[in-house]
Amino acid sequence: MDFSAGSLFAGFVFGVFGFYIFNLGRKRTNAVPIVCGLALMLFPYFVENVWVTWIIGSILMVIGIKAL
Repeated sequence: MDFSAGSLFAGFVFGVFGFYIFNLGRKRTNAVPIVCGLALMLFPYFVENVWVTWIIGSILMVIGIKAL
């Protein structure tokens, strides 16, 4: 994992939004936001490139929010 400022910031942002989407999905018992929230919290650990992190995170956020 790259510990540059950009990757740390992206991991923080997507972790916070992932936790929020996960909790809303859990309260509404909807599986898609739960999975997207978990993916948002975990995927920054496995992606090395900052730009790819932002692209994947943005796509997951849109999917998770649309499913709510």
